[in-house]
Amino acid sequence: MQIPGQLEESAAIEFLTSRIDYERSLSVAYGQRDFRLDRMRDLLARLGNPHDELKIVHVAGTKGKGSTAAMIAAVLTAAGYRTGLYSSPHLDRVEERLAIDGQSCPPAELAELMALVRPVVEAMDAECAGDELGASRPTYFEIVTALALLRFARQQVDAAVLEVGMGGRLDSTNVCQPLVSVITSISFDHTQQLGTTLAAIAGEKAGIIKPAVPVVSGVLGEEPRAVIVEVARANGCRLVELDHDFSFDYRPPLNLERAPAWAEFDFRQRGLNGCATESYAGLRLALVGRHQAANAAVALAALAELRRTGFAIEETAVRRGLSEVYWPARLEVIRRAPTVVLDAAHNVASAEALVQVLSESFSATPRLLIFATTRDKNLRGMLEVLLPAFDEVIFTRYFSNPRGVPQEDLAAIAREVSQIKQHVCIDAAAAWQVAMQRMTPQHLVCIAGSFFIATEMRAAMNAVSVSSGNTAGM
Repeated sequence: MQIPGQLEESAAIEFLTSRIDYERSLSVAYGQRDFRLDRMRDLLARLGNPHDELKIVHVAGTKGKGSTAAMIAAVLTAAGYRTGLYSSPHLDRVEERLAIDGQSCPPAELAELMALVRPVVEAMDAECAGDELGASRPTYFEIVTALALLRFARQQVDAAVLEVGMGGRLDSTNVCQPLVSVITSISFDHTQQLGTTLAAIAGEKAGIIKPAVPVVSGVLGEEPRAVIVEVARANGCRLVELDHDFSFDYRPPLNLERAPAWAEFDFRQRGLNGCATESYAGLRLALVGRHQAANAAVALAALAELRRTGFAIEETAVRRGLSEVYWPARLEVIRRAPTVVLDAAHNVASAEALVQVLSESFSATPRLLIFATTRDKNLRGMLEVLLPAFDEVIFTRYFSNPRGVPQEDLAAIAREVSQIKQHVCIDAAAAWQVAMQRMTPQHLVCIAGSFFIATEMRAAMNAVSVSSGNTAGM
């Protein structure tokens, strides 16, 4: 029997899931008609413009934006600042997206916030009742964004780190006026929405740049970098760039299948506009991989910009925050003997990063890949990168999102690019059953392709552990 508080929480989630959700749409629209900042501004204005009270760091990028945002937030929390982190997508519960100081929003508080937001949304719905396609009705992501901004304002956070959902220019977070804008990287993803060239994608990401607001960029490659440089120049922004104004050296941990270990890296930023050079040696990073060290370097450059605005961030906070940051499903080791690694790599660039880390920091063999991914991705490209790093593969499909690619389609593409031994399973539970039959204590098992398969595979593994009475390593 549900108590009244639980009923309110369930009603809040039910209302959210009834909205248009482009994360779970078979065809993801993108354009002024569907992604409308004026609709988001209207929603926030009716809520009292909570974002106007916040000191914001705005983070965009093709990959690394979530990790970078999490690192910035972790260091700020370690420095003693009450820090909100808005991220997407979530793994288990939507409350994860509205975190403060590393803690998800309590369900009861989400229900309380929804009680404030829902009447406003319903009033907006009523005003556009004649719009059969619902183009003027607030979407799932817009409502969650409003919930996050409202929570951060009501909780009086000292800083709010906002991760862009998709793109940047039309993203609902782009109504903010940040202290610093961050663009982590540019690579091919969401090409049907953002464009088929790196320059076009960079143009969408650069849409978060605001006049005179400093920009920190981790973008490499001349084509996308040139776009960022030009947009920053046109807006009169100071631009701080990876490999131009700051750099890092990365030292990977070894044999992560044996025990947890930190990656280490050094950071150096040259003095800008009369400021002293900043450097750190031997920083410990809880997130492994050269790509994560690049994200950490971008985070440190962004934190340096926050110092210019008055934030006091000591070296001890930097070291503690980076060594303790937790960001699940990013090269996350969730079991040992056999080693099971969970990674949400979902495009070619992130697949390349995954393979590099497996080569540098893991020695366990044989290697088994469990893979499921999303429509509209470069399926062949990802499989061409991943399959040579494994001895066999299990293809499956997630069902929490209708955009999942049928496992038989993945298997057919794999046969064109590799002779790897493959298995095809109907769902995550079946995939884990096959994996248990195949793996030995010496195995490395890697689950990759999407946040959605990461969530479903974790649930499948936990279900087996609970039924067997064994939760070790989970």
